[in-house]
Amino acid sequence: MTITGSVDAYYRNDLADVKTNSYTSFTPLHNSFALGMASIKFEHKGNKVSAVADLGFGPRAKDFSYTDDGITQAIKQAYVSYAPADWVKFTLGTWATHVGYELLDPQLNRNYSMSYMFTNGPFSHTGFKTEITKGKHGFMLGVANATDFRIPMEDQINKKTFLAQYSFLPSDKLKFYLNYVGGQNPDTSKTSQFDLVVLGKINDKFNIGFNGTYNSTRVWDGAKNADGKPWWGSALYLNFDPKAWWGLTLRSELFSDKNQFKAFAAAAEGGQILATTLSANFKTGGFIFIPEFRIDNSNKKVLFTDKNGGLTKTASSFIFAAIYSF
Repeated sequence: MTITGSVDAYYRNDLADVKTNSYTSFTPLHNSFALGMASIKFEHKGNKVSAVADLGFGPRAKDFSYTDDGITQAIKQAYVSYAPADWVKFTLGTWATHVGYELLDPQLNRNYSMSYMFTNGPFSHTGFKTEITKGKHGFMLGVANATDFRIPMEDQINKKTFLAQYSFLPSDKLKFYLNYVGGQNPDTSKTSQFDLVVLGKINDKFNIGFNGTYNSTRVWDGAKNADGKPWWGSALYLNFDPKAWWGLTLRSELFSDKNQFKAFAAAAEGGQILATTLSANFKTGGFIFIPEFRIDNSNKKVLFTDKNGGLTKTASSFIFAAIYSF
């Protein structure tokens, strides 16, 4: 039995002194100290069968499990896997999505605030998947409930999502992941999302990450699903570690929501956001301290609010976060 876990907390301040300028996951508060999540993960591995129970408590875990009520909101992951050979594994249960660069657990990210791509999902899948590894290549195929739904409502029973991933790891310094999620949503719309993650290590002090995602949504018009309309995003992560105990990460993300499916859903019209985040990581043992500064720039004055209550193109904020993992 292996037991791991983490605890994190943060303070966030919006420089315009308003509460409405946060449109990404887990850090919605202004001028407030807040708990992120207390997490504990139990993992047991047998000869061919393994099981994971990954639990989280607090606002971060609750937002991640937003389709659940009560005690099931504490379930981040819960699954059983069977590996009849070292190159194949079958998994049944609920697990965090394979899509994207960023992860739910804060100690696994370099930035504390999340990207728009992570925020707009998917978060998790509940179903069955098969993973096959052959040399430098990996394949995953799966079928699951509607995205993020562990216990679907009665009218969602027949709505399924198809999952796929192809990974190519030519060396320890270069890795590629091509991801897919597609199917019918609870609101009867249909989506197809393609996602690419590239990881590159330049040397022991500098590495790069890239994430690009493209989602096509076909809205139900009462008689049929209309033609697909997209939202998309791309982000570059520059990670520099001059010392083992501290490092810097610059994330630059362009997020487009011209059809108002996501961040611009309640705005007067759709648009694009260029979000730039600079985070420092100071580490000792299992402790990480992250001071972070973030600027979000929209191409239109329809989303963010200035200190006088008027619309503006720019929102700025800073965060101090503390994370301990074991």
